[in-house]
Amino acid sequence: MNASTRIENALRSALALGEGAGRPPRLSAALHHAVFPAGGRVRPQLALAVARACGDSEPALVDACAVAVELCHCASLVHDDLPCFDDADHRRGMATVHRAFGEGLAVLVGDGLIALAFEVIARAPTLHPERLGAIVRTLAQSIGAGRGLVAGQAWEQEDVVSIGRYHRAKTGALFEAAAVMAATACGHDAGPWRRVAAAIGEAYQVADDLADILGGARDLGKPVGQDLTHDRPSAVRSLGIEGAFARIEALRGEAEAALPECAGRGHLIEWLGRVVERLLPAAQRPARAANWA
Repeated sequence: MNASTRIENALRSALALGEGAGRPPRLSAALHHAVFPAGGRVRPQLALAVARACGDSEPALVDACAVAVELCHCASLVHDDLPCFDDADHRRGMATVHRAFGEGLAVLVGDGLIALAFEVIARAPTLHPERLGAIVRTLAQSIGAGRGLVAGQAWEQEDVVSIGRYHRAKTGALFEAAAVMAATACGHDAGPWRRVAAAIGEAYQVADDLADILGGARDLGKPVGQDLTHDRPSAVRSLGIEGAFARIEALRGEAEAALPECAGRGHLIEWLGRVVERLLPAAQRPARAANWA
């Protein structure tokens, strides 16, 4: 089974939890709308890639980690799109959850997806239950008010913002969680993978900042120009367009240098190039991808 099929099957199984226990029908429909169709699924793909590099010795627990991270990511998108934040009309080429189902239900969908993420981990069969505590702690920190998604969203409300701290919380935290949780599930030292994922997460966010300036809504499946409209921190505003491209290239090098020796090293390097290339504005891909060949 390839990684994409494995992720989609695991996500559908997760969304099925509670469907037969009287879940409100519109809530159930809105939950599915928030998770499907797939976006890039970059974070769970990273979790599976790290697990494969670590031997993938606990596949059911790894699947739970990958799903939990993606559910939290989807929840963050639902909340980001709300009128109190981005007030976005489209996401992944469809109406945002609050446009399709109403603002109140969108808030509940985001909350429900976060709760479901922890339920999925708690239900995961494992031969090593002693690893669950560290996995749950990692996920909680990645979405929390200290250095997780909540902190990232809150930094947008501050007058003075460190672009690095903002990117680490808003985007990097879930990338780090994906890698660390997968390595922990397989019984490996998570330290090196945290450094790899931190570089990947920042590269992804810088590329997203570039796409917000240079891309088109049709390519991205969401509105563009949001950073300028909402006066948000942006790598492009801090570094300029060429400086942002240079930063991506530097971060890709940092991620490669931090990779521990493992069977999946070559695959991970190739995967990183594909991920960043896919996120870049379509017109920029051929020339920029040549630098990462």
